[in-house]
Parts: sequence; structure tokens; C-alpha cells
Amino acid sequence: MLLLRHAWAGHREGWDGDDRERPLDDRGREEAATLVERLEPYTIEAIMTSPYVRCVATVEPLAAVRGLDLELRDELTEEQQYVDGPAFLRSVAGRDVLVCGHGGLELGVPGAPAFEKGDVLVLDDALAVVDRVSARR
Repeated sequence: MLLLRHAWAGHREGWDGDDRERPLDDRGREEAATLVERLEPYTIEAIMTSPYVRCVATVEPLAAVRGLDLELRDELTEEQQYVDGPAFLRSVAGRDVLVCGHGGLELGVPGAPAFEKGDVLVLDDALAVVDRVSARR
């Protein structure tokens, strides 16, 4: 499983609208494009993401290249990830999926380091971190 924190979307304080609608900024769009190349070695059979705009926009380029549909999951929203995220991660452990969410979702992975926007944690079947991939150049 690949656990991805959405790419850069600026600062929450700089966005006047509904935070669920906050888009990626230029840096984030570049990070999303970079992930297509950086994740090329990994098998991905499904992409599951928070429905927040910044998460969807992070994985859209990868989904387009791989010919995959996005599965929007409410368990991965910023509000629900602390309640439902750990059980959701356990339910997809061992599958070749990419899960995109927000900072804090990594708390559902025992011993996982905090990860930055655009970072991917590569997890084994037991949810142990075996590698880390960054979208930053």
C-alpha cells in the first residue's frame, strides 16, 4: 500500500473559502506531476482519496496516466480520518492501492513518521513503513 499526503495547497489561513475546496497551488501541481514519475515502479490497482479538492487534484495526474478511476472515501476526510482512518487503512493493508489523505492519517500506521505534503509512505502488509517517496525535487 502507498499512503500519500496531498500535495502543497498553500496555507489554510490564506484561503477564504470552504477549506474542502482549497486547490493545489503551483507548487502542489508540480508535486502532483512529479508523483507520476516517482511512483512508476509501484503497482497500483486502485486509488482511494479524500474527496477534498486538494487530495483529488494530487492524484488525478497519476490516475489519468494509469487509466484508473478515483474512489472518493469519506473515511479519509480531515474530520473523519482520526475516527475511521486507522480501520480503513487496516482494511486495505496488503493491497496494491494508493490512499491519499491529509496530515494526521499516518497516525493510523504504528511507528510511522510524520510526513510532509506530497510524501508517500510505502507500507507492507502489516502496515510497517518500508520506504518513503517524496514529490519534492
